[in-house]
Amino acid sequence: MIRYSLRCDNGHDFDGWFRSSEAFEAMQKAGQNTCALCGTSNVQKTLMAPSVPSKTKAGAAPLTEPQNRMEAALDQLRKHVEANSDYVGLKFADEARAMHEGRSPSRAIHGEAKPEEAKKLIEEGVPVAPLPFTPRQKAN
Repeated sequence: MIRYSLRCDNGHDFDGWFRSSEAFEAMQKAGQNTCALCGTSNVQKTLMAPSVPSKTKAGAAPLTEPQNRMEAALDQLRKHVEANSDYVGLKFADEARAMHEGRSPSRAIHGEAKPEEAKKLIEEGVPVAPLPFTPRQKAN
């Protein structure tokens, strides 16, 4: 995973996590990188310092509490999504399409899709939106 500092054309600063720099570029071309505050897709990477792990004592617990309002809002959104939708993992595109076509009962879902799969869903008119966090099922 790679984290980029991002800024929208309205001046909002936020972080985005991506599988790779190529994944960022693909999502950027598809208009899927959107501001977490205003929703605009006019988002650019900003200058950021490299992340260098610090030496910690053995067994030191990582930070888990939100460090600012943005992190707290994202944490609250994550909890809401997890409590009110089904995680379908890598079957997200297939399940979203099946619900849109009436082949599967409609319900709230979240999961993962490759950029090209997400682009196809959007082109087909399937109502989807990227989430500004990585599913916990994928977190180590």
